[in-house]
Amino acid sequence: MEVSNLFSVKDKVVLITGGAKGVGRMISEGFVRNGAKVYISSRDAAACRTACDELNSISSSAASKGKAVPLPADLSSLSEVTRLVAELTKLEPKLHALINNSGATWGESYDEYPDKAWTKLLTLNLQRVFTLTQQLTPLLVAASTPADPARVIHVGSIDGIRVPSLPTFAYSASKAGLHHLSRHLAVELGPKGITSNTLACGPFPSKMMAHTLKELGDVIKGANPMGRIGTPEDVAGACLFLASRAGGYVNGATLTLDGGVHLMSKI
Repeated sequence: MEVSNLFSVKDKVVLITGGAKGVGRMISEGFVRNGAKVYISSRDAAACRTACDELNSISSSAASKGKAVPLPADLSSLSEVTRLVAELTKLEPKLHALINNSGATWGESYDEYPDKAWTKLLTLNLQRVFTLTQQLTPLLVAASTPADPARVIHVGSIDGIRVPSLPTFAYSASKAGLHHLSRHLAVELGPKGITSNTLACGPFPSKMMAHTLKELGDVIKGANPMGRIGTPEDVAGACLFLASRAGGYVNGATLTLDGGVHLMSKI
């Protein structure tokens, strides 16, 4: 039960959607620094290449040398998901971990909230998570062993647990749906040797949160029992735990990664 083995992801093959920016980039670095081979996918091909170049540069000087490989795709599109799966299948016989991180948000007043916001967010944040996981199941099964199952980790949000103060109706609903989809997948995929878990993330420094943190950063920190927002180490560490042998018996869990802010009453 040495720590070096218990929490190791060395030589594991990982696909991280939205892995080039924000929280996804933080997670990607955590895996690459610890010896995993990470495929980074998002619709921004240039961002995927840039992130991989940066991560491979970091990895070259790290003790556990991992590798980052760009595999861009527009994950809101069914045909693009199918293409991504076909390309990955040509490159790898097995996939140890799938990190479903790609997502979008949309904030607008209740009276003006558009129908197209629901279509966009429910498709990308929820429906395509199912599609991608479904199509990658054979590769995940191939990686699974009785002692070390394959993993699916979904990046959700505390806004899928609480009611947010911002008018992000489709976002919070899609994340609540994602949390429950993960539990449903845990029951479906567990017998196949695949776990499914969710990180319900609070505020982290990302492009999606940049405007909110700029305007309300001090307020957000002050409302948190820990007095701060999340760091790259927080989210990468949680994913490394869930993807390592240490997290092999965790299935169907929603881990709140927010310093406890979801517990605070607004009354």
